[in-house]
Amino acid sequence: MLAETGGRADAISHKRVLKIALPIMLANVTVPILGAVDTGVVGQIPEAAPIAAVGVGAIVLSAIYWIFGFLRMGTTGLTAQAAGEGNGPEVVALLTRALMIALAGGLVLIVLQRLLFAGAFWVTPASDEVEGLARGYMAIRIWSAPAAIAMYGITGWLIAQERTRGVLGLQLWINGVNVVLDLVFVLQLGWGVEGVAFATFIAEWSGLAVGLWLCRGAFTGPGWQDWGRVLDRVRLKRMAVVNTDIMIRSLLLQTIFVSFLLLGGRFGDVTLAANQVLLQFLHITGYALDGYAFAAEALVGQAFGAGRRGLLRKAAIRSSAWATGTAVLLAIGFAVLGPWLIGVMAKDAEVQAEALQYLPWMVAGPISFLGLIMFDGIFIGATRSADMRNMMIVSALIYYAALWLLLEPMGNHGLWLALHISFIARGVTLGARYPALERAVG
Repeated sequence: MLAETGGRADAISHKRVLKIALPIMLANVTVPILGAVDTGVVGQIPEAAPIAAVGVGAIVLSAIYWIFGFLRMGTTGLTAQAAGEGNGPEVVALLTRALMIALAGGLVLIVLQRLLFAGAFWVTPASDEVEGLARGYMAIRIWSAPAAIAMYGITGWLIAQERTRGVLGLQLWINGVNVVLDLVFVLQLGWGVEGVAFATFIAEWSGLAVGLWLCRGAFTGPGWQDWGRVLDRVRLKRMAVVNTDIMIRSLLLQTIFVSFLLLGGRFGDVTLAANQVLLQFLHITGYALDGYAFAAEALVGQAFGAGRRGLLRKAAIRSSAWATGTAVLLAIGFAVLGPWLIGVMAKDAEVQAEALQYLPWMVAGPISFLGLIMFDGIFIGATRSADMRNMMIVSALIYYAALWLLLEPMGNHGLWLALHISFIARGVTLGARYPALERAVG
């Protein structure tokens, strides 16, 4: 596989970009489908509490696991560079390191589960009935934490080697098993909320098995257990620095979205609900553009590792060109189909009317989102994590300054404008650092 990647080093064609991007886009489509099935099967129980419990439990665990999201991005950049260098032993060692981090992190979450769940319900209180059901749901699912976290590392490792069809197959397997077991455990056996939890638990562990099978080539030789290399202090330190920078960047990003949601509540329940509906447009944009960002991660990383500045620039330009075209189509689509999509997602007439007022911000969303998501991919591939961290700090400060200036005079429009300003600030500040990234090649 490494020889094949190196042999195509000069062929960064549009076809190659799409071959990486399209499977990721298809994989992303399955994510909301699984959420809909989870909600749908529990919704067959004629009570509100089970639906709320599954929703709360899933959100809490997703937020906890998301802390380890750095493992996906950091593994992609480091592995792509090792592949670009033709350093097969390091590619294999990176997989072992990622799996070790996942195992350790998952075990820590299992040990601390009571404390984590107590903290979650302190931040987001729920009724006694919902909390009890949600705790039962999470107490089952937390035992698959090592598998869920390991999937970040495996996914990043596969993306770095352009094996995104494997990522698609893996996502289809996990979600497919989850859906089938949802139907059996909840509708056939009547296990309720616990049935949904057991379905996900089995799907995640079986997904890890499939993921390891996809990575089986790494385990055919002794390199994956070359502990001298795997535990090399210099390489471990580099991985730790990259992952820490990315984690800080991601936490700051999360504070922006959390503050956006909380501040939206100042304008009433209708506006808060409308904002929730409109955020789905941003999720759609992220799902669509992620594929091109992942293509940039893999191709830029390989070029960076090979010390090929011209190749890196070509990878950045071609992946970004496809992302730009897709962003324009999304903007047009939101302008034309936005009212219909709002009607599908919200049946309340007041929420629909409120959301329509802010639809222009969604039309602008794909364009303001474009720069940040593509530069994120480029900088991840080059493992310029310090730049990602620092520019995120700058962008967060700009966002909060914009809130201070705009929220009072413009209300919810000011809230949306501040969010867009933060998107643009991230794209512009990372863009300003791009020349330094190119100079670092070789």
